[in-house]
Amino acid sequence: MDSAPRTDPLLDVLRDVVGAEHVLTDPELVAPYTVDWSRRFAGPARAVVRPADTEQVAAVVRACVAAGAPVLPQGGNTGLVGGGVPASAPGPAGPPVVLSTRRLTRLDPVDDLSGQVTAGAGVTLGDLRRHVAAAGWEYGVDFAARDSATVGGTVATNAGGIRVVAFGMTRAQVAGVEAVLPDGTVVSHLGGLLKDNTGYDLGALLTGSEGTLGVITAVRLRLHRPVGATTVVLVGVDSYDEAMAAVRTYVAPGTRLLAAELVDDVGMDLVMAVAGLPWPLERPHPLVLLLEVEDGGTGDGLVVPDDADVAAALDAGDQERLWQYRERQSEAFSSLGVIHKLDVSVPLPALARCAAELKQAVAALDSVDRVGVFGHLADGNIHVEISGPDADDLEADALVVETIARHGGSVSAEHGIGRAKAHWLPLSRSAAEIATMRRLKRALDPDGLLNPGVLLDDPTG
Repeated sequence: MDSAPRTDPLLDVLRDVVGAEHVLTDPELVAPYTVDWSRRFAGPARAVVRPADTEQVAAVVRACVAAGAPVLPQGGNTGLVGGGVPASAPGPAGPPVVLSTRRLTRLDPVDDLSGQVTAGAGVTLGDLRRHVAAAGWEYGVDFAARDSATVGGTVATNAGGIRVVAFGMTRAQVAGVEAVLPDGTVVSHLGGLLKDNTGYDLGALLTGSEGTLGVITAVRLRLHRPVGATTVVLVGVDSYDEAMAAVRTYVAPGTRLLAAELVDDVGMDLVMAVAGLPWPLERPHPLVLLLEVEDGGTGDGLVVPDDADVAAALDAGDQERLWQYRERQSEAFSSLGVIHKLDVSVPLPALARCAAELKQAVAALDSVDRVGVFGHLADGNIHVEISGPDADDLEADALVVETIARHGGSVSAEHGIGRAKAHWLPLSRSAAEIATMRRLKRALDPDGLLNPGVLLDDPTG
């Protein structure tokens, strides 16, 4: 049975726009759109609407704004900070209409001359990567949720992943954006010109805005020539300092580093238990470092000391096996129940000291059963996984972000601010910066109806 009355005038308008089958109100159908992947954040929705193209997105936004209804853009719903699901307690305007972009699956042929492609917001990262690979190109963003996360969502959150050290964050890949603004206006700049000094870069502004300034409907993306054959190794190390030194010294001169990932012993034990993987090295270590370099698959790109405890892989099958220890970390921790997943970054000179301090401090909390640390070592990105505290217990979260702030880091490295960290944004951004963000929000969304409460804790900006 539908949870919303058929006589709701707004829903009647939305059904006329997208078709009745794409306006979901049945609680069982709506539920997957209202709980995020971490299972910590959830809230009620007035309905879920699934437009098929940019024109329908614009019509949906206009109808919602006219009715004073909040609009929550959502991609693959793989977020971990509550930015893509409704708030547990609706604001004065009531529960939002969740605008799902999953049907926006435009995927143009690759432009070989410019090395670019235009993709709809609903295309999954995995489908995009396979599409461009078939044309002889590579997309620079990749991470474990590639077959669920959507292009629009990754742009809206400026996603990072395992290739940042080689290609940069998502913002570095964006050559143009099409979006629907909070008043239903469509802005489209998808030409992808290499030189285009014609005013404000709206694509850069919308990248990382977390759906608070507009609904991204399509993106023009820069591509890269494919990476050649690589070598992957797992190396056992005894400290973060040793791991950092290995990143500096193990990579041969002239060799491109593609990934430098670190997993602690808690995460290694858990992923082995959950995924049935064997211990990959000869002896135990508190930390395991994964390095991947582009060296023609010869193994010559890594200069590892003879006494190092190392497992190396040159062919694709063995490399995939080694990558499992890192890529299945989040999944392994989630098997323990509702996990507090903190994504932060630290200046590289402070990383070793900060990571050790952080883990010790969190583990000492009475509410914490287990704490594990893994992440992207070369770019200072630490993922902290905490089991034990209730979903709404913020003591451990606060300890993590406050520790990071003391070391000059950022409360969010690649997952965004969402609802979870809006209160802590001042730890990483100055009052002047936040005031500027609020002015931008008010200018584009004066009624505060687009993703209220995300990024800026005042829903109206």
